[in-house]
Amino acid sequence: MNKELIEALNVLEKENNISKDILLEAIENSLLTACKNHFGKADNVKVTINRETGDFSVYAEKEVVESVEDPMLQISLAEAKMMNGRYDLGDIVHVQINSKEFGRIATQNAKNVILQKIREEERKALFNDWYCKEKDVVTGIVQRYVNRNICIDLGKIDAILNESEQVKGEVFKPTERIKLYVLEVKDTNKGPRITVSRTHPDLVKRLFESEVAEVKDGTVEIKAIAREAGSRTKIAVYSNNPDVDPAGACVGLNGARVNAIVSELRGEKIDIINWDENPAYLIENALSPAKVIFVAADEDAREAQVIVPDYQLSLAIGKEGQNARLAARLTGYKIDIKSETQARESGLLDDLELGYEQGFEGYAEEPFDSFSEEAGADENHAEEDGTAAFGDVDFAGNEAEEGLGEENYQEQ
Repeated sequence: MNKELIEALNVLEKENNISKDILLEAIENSLLTACKNHFGKADNVKVTINRETGDFSVYAEKEVVESVEDPMLQISLAEAKMMNGRYDLGDIVHVQINSKEFGRIATQNAKNVILQKIREEERKALFNDWYCKEKDVVTGIVQRYVNRNICIDLGKIDAILNESEQVKGEVFKPTERIKLYVLEVKDTNKGPRITVSRTHPDLVKRLFESEVAEVKDGTVEIKAIAREAGSRTKIAVYSNNPDVDPAGACVGLNGARVNAIVSELRGEKIDIINWDENPAYLIENALSPAKVIFVAADEDAREAQVIVPDYQLSLAIGKEGQNARLAARLTGYKIDIKSETQARESGLLDDLELGYEQGFEGYAEEPFDSFSEEAGADENHAEEDGTAAFGDVDFAGNEAEEGLGEENYQEQ
């Protein structure tokens, strides 16, 4: 029996990640509870369990007295002498208690104490396991829709994909496997409560870490992410090894790496740009695929003036302002985009050249006059892409390391 007990505890420790010592302690406490229920009190009762063999003993510590007033706490000198002739008045005698004499109610209470402890330890072990996975990506199986939320099976535990964390337009079928970002793990009385997300920018970051070896080992860093879930994501990458092209590493051979991520994100477009410490060059890269004539960036005010060719204005702004909005989030700069004609008419070109001389970080890609009579091919491309010419538009974005923040743009 005792050997079977130790084997059962070993199985619980292995499968449920519950320490055997904690379970043995729970058994000790259950025996004390049974004694208290059987005798009315158990202040002087001790339980010892051999951790190797499972043998246990329950005994009461009783004081040797002439006249016994409390049989639970005291023992007569005559009885003590019968046990061992060396006992004398005032000595403490260990009197064995037969656990088989406990009543049915006391035994049931002891059993409940053990089961409750096992449940508590299982819940604690499960929470510790999942707390380590917070801010990471996991694979789950879609179970069912609960109102507008989705219940996800993660193995030993279920997670909730709230409506606010779902990508608009994504529909999942039961038993479908999807990747999720673990947003939060909370410890509750009913066990860990796990909230997951499909919209968080770090989902894209973690997917690149799993697909791109150079990102995982730190050779290539993802410096910033700006995401509009389900539509488009821009990421800025930087290589710590001059022999490694950061954008090329993320794209992979024939686009294999980035296509795997796009497929997981159900066709969401991903723009990969090179990070640059010079904010002017970074802003130019962020506005890709649009061409830029001039960028002047004020690092103190976190503002930038951008001039693009007339035929590139709609492409720079993007459909419903998306390209410029994501660029503003990615760089953390408030970006004011103007066409070359608008800049000339407003006298902005003269002001920017003066500001550049006085401390703006910026550059002119080509002389301004060279863009005045370009062909309309790129303009047609912009129309096909669905972009709209908003005139000159001022876009503001927050710090984009996490890609979070309020959209803030206004037409001028």
